[in-house]
Amino acid sequence: MPSKGLAWDLGEIIASPIWEEEPMRRHTSWRIGGPAQIMVDLHGIEDLRQIVKFTRDRSVPLTVIGAGTNLLVRDGGIRGLVVKLGAGMDSLNVRDGMITAGAGLKLGRLSAAACDAGIGGFEFLAGIPGTVGGAVVMNAGANGSSVSKVVKEVVLLDREGNIFKREASELGFGYRRSNLLNSEYIVVEAVFRGEYCLPEIIREKINDFLTRRRTTQPYDLPNGGSVFKNPPGDSAGRLIESAGCKGLAAGDAQVSLKHANFIVNLGEATAMDVVSLINTVRNRVNQMSGIQLVTEVQILGDN
Repeated sequence: MPSKGLAWDLGEIIASPIWEEEPMRRHTSWRIGGPAQIMVDLHGIEDLRQIVKFTRDRSVPLTVIGAGTNLLVRDGGIRGLVVKLGAGMDSLNVRDGMITAGAGLKLGRLSAAACDAGIGGFEFLAGIPGTVGGAVVMNAGANGSSVSKVVKEVVLLDREGNIFKREASELGFGYRRSNLLNSEYIVVEAVFRGEYCLPEIIREKINDFLTRRRTTQPYDLPNGGSVFKNPPGDSAGRLIESAGCKGLAAGDAQVSLKHANFIVNLGEATAMDVVSLINTVRNRVNQMSGIQLVTEVQILGDN
């Protein structure tokens, strides 16, 4: 069935805005990506339940994204339906040392709320430009900590439209992964728990982390965050720089001169440019050290 028929039918059952052939470069931090066949800017959980049932019943591919950080969409775009968890899914509640946050909540807001409430343990999230849902799925982390250390439970939606909870211990957290990655489950909400700490101490830590990020990472150019996972006992950035890849370019994609584990968009980079550069870097590091770097960024869509 053509996309216009799908979009029309979907619009009959949900209130969220629907776009056709929406350029994904508008929704990724790399500012790269071909069009989504159909895209929904989700405004609530009930619309999400309708969407998963709709795509299941019609065998339409479904892709769920958050802020589009750590995400590379290929130049051919994404077939089927893309759901963006954003402002309609950014609930926030702080009570008795616990924080309940919607999947679309920005991590900076989560960190700030914890600070205001005197709840420590969330400082590492400051400056990570993602949302709660993606951070849980990928076990986002920095500065020696990660989401797995503060999340207590998550609320999930399956492809039948059922909502249920899972304890953190059931999520198989590891380095930049969980068993939710590439699963059929969608994170709707997460409950976090930290430890009491004076807000001024938390704020000082946050400022230190933000200063370090600004001085060591390429905030001035579009990028997708760390491209490769750090191999055990080593740093991907160090390996890439040692292999002589710093500043290496393919089209308008360039290995950052500030931090070698970032690839920046100098203006008109395509996904093909970035993928080409990823492959070149991986091969050079492997030839130099025998280490096969594994990508941390998620790559979606058609060539």
